[in-house]
Amino acid sequence: MRAILILYDSLNKHFLPPYESNCATIAPNFERLAKHSLKFEQNYVCSMPCIPARRELHTGRPNFLHREWGPLEPFDDSMPEILKQNGIYTHLISDHLHYWEDGGANYHPRYSSWEIIRGQEGDHWKGQVSSPWIPPVVKVPTKQSGIGQSELWRYDWVNRQYIKDEKDFPQTQCFDLACEFIEKNKNSQNWFLQLETFDPHEPFYVPESYLEKYPENYSGKHFDWPRGVADETREEIDHCIRQYRALVSMCDHNLGRILDLMDDYNLWKDTLLIVGTDHGFLLSEHNYWGKNKMPYYNEIANTPLFIWDPRINQQNQSRYSLVQMIDWAPTLLSFFNISIPSDMIGKDLISVLAEDKPIREAAIYGTFSGHVNVTDGHYTYMRAALPHMIDKIYNYTLMPQHMTKRFEPGELESAELYPPFSFSKNCPVLKIKSEDKYQVNSFGNLLFDIRLDPKQLHPLNQPEVEQTMIQYLLEKMKECDCPPEQYERLGLS
Repeated sequence: MRAILILYDSLNKHFLPPYESNCATIAPNFERLAKHSLKFEQNYVCSMPCIPARRELHTGRPNFLHREWGPLEPFDDSMPEILKQNGIYTHLISDHLHYWEDGGANYHPRYSSWEIIRGQEGDHWKGQVSSPWIPPVVKVPTKQSGIGQSELWRYDWVNRQYIKDEKDFPQTQCFDLACEFIEKNKNSQNWFLQLETFDPHEPFYVPESYLEKYPENYSGKHFDWPRGVADETREEIDHCIRQYRALVSMCDHNLGRILDLMDDYNLWKDTLLIVGTDHGFLLSEHNYWGKNKMPYYNEIANTPLFIWDPRINQQNQSRYSLVQMIDWAPTLLSFFNISIPSDMIGKDLISVLAEDKPIREAAIYGTFSGHVNVTDGHYTYMRAALPHMIDKIYNYTLMPQHMTKRFEPGELESAELYPPFSFSKNCPVLKIKSEDKYQVNSFGNLLFDIRLDPKQLHPLNQPEVEQTMIQYLLEKMKECDCPPEQYERLGLS
């Protein structure tokens, strides 16, 4: 038995032909994949964004209620490490720059082996003291805090000097390595390949050959790194969306390379294939670009997922049960006949794959300090912190790291040792004061009927429905052993 996981970053399902009729994106291999797998309509994120999602890929349980972006904890279960310990060879190929920073630096050693490709986004890769050449641009991305220019911006333009031809692009090199791994190990059993590409994450930098698939008459400023409010002209917005579509087409091309090898060596007979993303991305919908600084609308939260399971042997069908990334770890462990740790909240997807049998009534999702969201597949409910409680939030961790730096001594001066959580394996943890990270609570509570209003344009005022969704929220928070102040912060008893 073998398994391959292909993980994209920031993939909006509405830009994929299998999910969107009359889709303008050229992506024949995603269509080919949909015909050879099961397509999930109600796949939701759990914790956002990138590294919190990857912690869930390892642990099979939510991250965002207890902790911001950070490394694996000493008490965390790690799916690839469990596979490795049980005789399954695990290999990671990635160009995801955040693995090589303080906040994500202990994920890749969990695998039997790993290969990295440098140069994506603002990866601090090539050394250049002088400022790089940067053309006139529509918008310069700011830091996540919204204060000052993003330091990634400068490094990205340094990196682009070394990424010219398609063979130079990190995505291409990742798939080159994956093809090499499959060719080398096609006759071996008991392996798991995790192949990641940071694309189609911004900036939407893509070889010219893919841009040529989408002709346009645009003579404005450079614009392939959108962020924040979508206040550009219609022409500029369309130009940036064109860049994204072209990058998705590049993702599609490389996906086809893996599908070709699956065909050539008939890997379909015994190889589990999962193709998904860590989260979506707003492309001017709701008048925003990106994620985190706005509510988690379905363009971000309801993501594409395709699974081929040779045990089920079903394809070209859709599944409508609620599933999440926290389900991938138990599903992979089960596929290799390995026991699922009791701390994993996620569920083995075998019954969903076989007969679309529901495994949960509701799914919880969100980002640390932001809305706490829940959906039952009919409604989505976004619960904001009370205005005077927005900053009553704590990190519970034994690995005090931010996204790209260590915690400062001043942050740790008032840290407390907090009793163990149900999942921390009898380990007490540090309780460290934090604050609202993204200012998204200012949007208030939001309720949508996603069956009647799939674009989430018309918030509802229906107290009875809201109470039902609050009950789901409370059940899920309890299941996660949520810190007590989270209830108080959200105004929930």
